[in-house]
Amino acid sequence: MATCCLLSCQSTSTKSQNMTDPKHPNNPYYSHTDTTLLNLPDATWKKILPNEVYQIARNKDTERPFTGKYYNYEGIGTYYCAACGNTLFRSDSKFSSTCGWPSFFETTRKNSVLYKSDTSFGMERTEVLCGRCNAHLGHLFDDGPPPTGKRYCMNSVVLEFEPDENTKTKQ
Repeated sequence: MATCCLLSCQSTSTKSQNMTDPKHPNNPYYSHTDTTLLNLPDATWKKILPNEVYQIARNKDTERPFTGKYYNYEGIGTYYCAACGNTLFRSDSKFSSTCGWPSFFETTRKNSVLYKSDTSFGMERTEVLCGRCNAHLGHLFDDGPPPTGKRYCMNSVVLEFEPDENTKTKQ
């Protein structure tokens, strides 16, 4: 019985490693459906993430305002964490903001993101982290539109957008 379980567990592990996202062949942790929390060493992230994503996600850098690919983007679909694929925002929660970064008024799920106090650069802000991999995404402010009054000010570099199925065929 123990041998059977051992063989079964090994094949499941091998299958999950071989089922990487085709757009992220170097990142075996990327998934739009897996919500398992990731606690990987920095060396692993550095190896599997593009440098631009790594610098913002792991080193908390920030892209320059008004330069991100999603700042004025109007596609209909879902935004995911570029580091791990976690579902973060829907396009219907995105709004036009003058801050220079893509802004959203709510997340897709309560545990999509985590919050951490950020007092860097002499400011008091709330840092927004991916709820699955702890990647730095941006900051949260209380000056957003109804119904939440929140503004999730995110870096485009650490977001990936996937259009809804019905809009893929129209584009």
